[in-house]
Amino acid sequence: MKRALIGGGLLLLLSVYAVDVTQVAIVTAFGPTGRVVRRVVEPGLHLKWPWQGRRKFDRRVRLYSPRPSECLTADKKNLLVDWFVCWQIDPRDPALFYRTVRTPLYAELRLEETVRGLLTAALGRTAMEELINLETAGGVKTAALTDAVLAETQQIAATRYGIQVVDVRLRRINLPEANKQSVFDRMRAERDRIARKYRAEGEQEARRIRAEADRQKEEILSAAYRDAERIRGDGDATATRTYTAAHNADPEFYKFTRSLEAYDKVFEKDTTVVLSADSPLFKGLTAGPGGAAR
Repeated sequence: MKRALIGGGLLLLLSVYAVDVTQVAIVTAFGPTGRVVRRVVEPGLHLKWPWQGRRKFDRRVRLYSPRPSECLTADKKNLLVDWFVCWQIDPRDPALFYRTVRTPLYAELRLEETVRGLLTAALGRTAMEELINLETAGGVKTAALTDAVLAETQQIAATRYGIQVVDVRLRRINLPEANKQSVFDRMRAERDRIARKYRAEGEQEARRIRAEADRQKEEILSAAYRDAERIRGDGDATATRTYTAAHNADPEFYKFTRSLEAYDKVFEKDTTVVLSADSPLFKGLTAGPGGAAR
């Protein structure tokens, strides 16, 4: 009886296994190296035949970031590219993962080869200006480049290795130390060229604005001079008419007032004038209206 219980417990131990919520498992025929007969994705306790093996894998998303590598762009410029990939074992096909790569270490090696090759090819079709220059038509193309690499990687990893690739992104694009100074010099020269272009355009616009302002000033001054001359002419005509009307009304009084105006202009303060008795100016001062005429 005791042996039966021990045998039953051993049989139960060999037949029952637990799968955690973070795991996916496969059941193999005749030990862990046999043919895969079933995949298990639901967590909890599960049964198998005692002679069957089982293998568990962590199904959580992993982050793999290899060492940066040098890539050549379409315009023959070396770039130091640092990237990472997020991946997990495909729960729909853990058997393929088990047959091809078996462990996460070998899976990451295969992913590194795949992504590195695709990135190198994609960068080889892209000029460096399209990766680092915000003024390029259409903007920086790193996002489009990594999206294309991600799509190809997902297809290859799923069909060949049973790996589900979640994301592929560039972490950093840098220049090799040997090329940094020459690239910086070229970028500085390009910025100087753009600055000279903007300054020339600004000076041209300033000359245009000054010429327009001078033209408007001359037009305004000409119009003001024209209006002033017209007003002055109207005033002179009005004064002439007034003088003529005053003269026609009383010629003697008009002559007398005009003589007084002349005296006012001739004689200033503390002015001494020597006149003869028969001087018209003297007569006008002593005889009153009409005296200057006689």
